[in-house]
Amino acid sequence: MSQSGQLYASAILVKILVVGSGGREHALAWKLSQSPRAERIFCAPGNAGTEQLGENVPIAANDLAGLVRFARDQRIDLTVVGPDDPLAAGVVDLFEGAGRRIFGPNKSAARLESSKIFAKEIMRKCHIPTALAGSFSESDDARSFCERLQFPIVIKADGLALGKGVIIAQDCDEAATAIREMMNEGKFGEAGRRIVVEEFLRGSECSVHALVSGGTYQMLATARDHKRALDGDKGPNTGGMGAVSPADNWTADAQEAFDRDIMRPLVQGLMRCGVAFSGLLFPGLMMTAEGARVLEFNCRFGDPETQTLMPRLKSDLIELIEATIDGALEDVTIEWDQRPAVTVVLASGGYPGPYEGGKPIAGLDECAQLDGVHVFHAGTRRENDRIVTAGGRVLAVTALGDNVQLARERAYDAVSRIHFEGCHYRRDIAVPPVAGNIAGH
Repeated sequence: MSQSGQLYASAILVKILVVGSGGREHALAWKLSQSPRAERIFCAPGNAGTEQLGENVPIAANDLAGLVRFARDQRIDLTVVGPDDPLAAGVVDLFEGAGRRIFGPNKSAARLESSKIFAKEIMRKCHIPTALAGSFSESDDARSFCERLQFPIVIKADGLALGKGVIIAQDCDEAATAIREMMNEGKFGEAGRRIVVEEFLRGSECSVHALVSGGTYQMLATARDHKRALDGDKGPNTGGMGAVSPADNWTADAQEAFDRDIMRPLVQGLMRCGVAFSGLLFPGLMMTAEGARVLEFNCRFGDPETQTLMPRLKSDLIELIEATIDGALEDVTIEWDQRPAVTVVLASGGYPGPYEGGKPIAGLDECAQLDGVHVFHAGTRRENDRIVTAGGRVLAVTALGDNVQLARERAYDAVSRIHFEGCHYRRDIAVPPVAGNIAGH
């Protein structure tokens, strides 16, 4: 361990607040709880999984004033924000103004995720490879731009739309409908009043996470997410139906190019623009025949990538977070379990469309006894003496194995032991992408 790491490890115990209620937050709370410095963990609002690690508190993730008040009253030493909405709304600014320690970018830096137009402008200034695109506040201008591109094309709401603000239009009619619904009919509220129209990129997606503190960053392990609802990357986009780490479409050459062409120009460009980024930066990439292209920037841990990464992380997460906040990333070393991990998401019937909650879940105790398997809760709640479904994505089952095939077999064996009415999941998580397979975002 580095000298800085030794100082962190020998420091006083910390009380931690994790903001959010999904599988990502359960995985973060689980990893934080493994630190010898974790005195007590609170989750706001949490789920049936996080309550096994600490105490759930009935404060919504977007109740910023309530979160600050709780952190002050309970003398919380460190707050970790999971979802994007609180970051975009300025929760970090409020906490820092109240003198409370918090991990995540401030409102200005979080625009990298909360405004796709802002992100495109930063990429243009920094010459970061991305899709050809145009930004629009008038629907007529957007429709005219569509006619200049080869279909299919991608239409994105500028703001946050719960992961649903991306439409792949196959022809002019579909593009016109998407533009009208977003810009004129308010399908995504204010998030869709301005849009980005861009070319459709072909390749396979890759998720990369980095801890960023000003002009310094440290890469985390890679992952590959599966966003479509059905096997073979078919069906509608979801928040993510599973993941594998390390990504099977990532190479040493890709890493070198990523550092040279994306990460270093980005952190240096943000500094030049007066944007002080501190927290987790997660560029979503499309691995094309011409190399990596940035699809979007996320300013928080991915979901379900986090459920895949945390079981592989050997380092103390508190130490890494504090080093990020303190601008001491160069003093820490991040260690990983070399075994791959595979995560399979179990979803409610109907997801990503309408679904019913309140379905009892069986098999959780049996899975808890399996070696190398972790079940992270997402859309769950405790109802009397049983755990029931309470969301679209219900559970994320992660397994480690000596190779990807063994990890897949272990994950799907665990999945077969869990039952609730309407449960559905993909059966091809971690199957390598087919060469030339069409994907887009």
